[in-house]
Amino acid sequence: MTREKRQDETDENKAKIIIVDDHPIVREGLSDLINKEKDLVVCGQAEDAPQTMKAIRALKPDMVTVDISLKETSGLELIKDIKVQYPDLPVLALSMHKESLYAERALRAGAKGYITKQEATKKVVMAIRKVLNGGLYFSDRMAEKFVHKLVGAKPEVGASPIERLTDRELEVFSLLGQGHGTRQISEQLHLSVKTVETYRARIKEKLNLTSASELLQHAFQWINSQDKG
Repeated sequence: MTREKRQDETDENKAKIIIVDDHPIVREGLSDLINKEKDLVVCGQAEDAPQTMKAIRALKPDMVTVDISLKETSGLELIKDIKVQYPDLPVLALSMHKESLYAERALRAGAKGYITKQEATKKVVMAIRKVLNGGLYFSDRMAEKFVHKLVGAKPEVGASPIERLTDRELEVFSLLGQGHGTRQISEQLHLSVKTVETYRARIKEKLNLTSASELLQHAFQWINSQDKG
């Protein structure tokens, strides 16, 4: 029996994972971490939604990790699509963004857990195993927040107005902060220009902003703060 054949048979006994991230370095780093485990193996990688769906069909993984911020499609939208087509396939969301803004959105989209990239090197294997075993993975702080919301506790004092944005509004707001114009956003999200303009108006209202320039400045500052951690 050749070494390659023995390796293939060994991998068949491991839980198969697909990693979705548009940064090759992140994908390779996560793969190295996961492949060191005796019971886990990265069976495929993808950088966008079409690649992900193709990989799932071909590789039949036990789990998928999805970055919230992808180039062409929101990770949240991809998670929703996965849950529609593969309702029993568990998804773990990873993101550079703060969990206070995205963890609940990821859960609503269908993810079984959320982990920030800052803590992924320490906790990603634990999170993967928990989700594979049918559990949910969130930080203790987010778990407590979900419980408080479930029992009808008052919302957190000082919560950001951005948390009131819908998933699509947040996606438009994020793209504005990255310097995309209305037409670019409409093409990327496959929406009409009028629809994007409607989203812009709603965002301004929810964030209590009075002009287009104020909206752009606010969006740019928010993206900048996210990039800094």
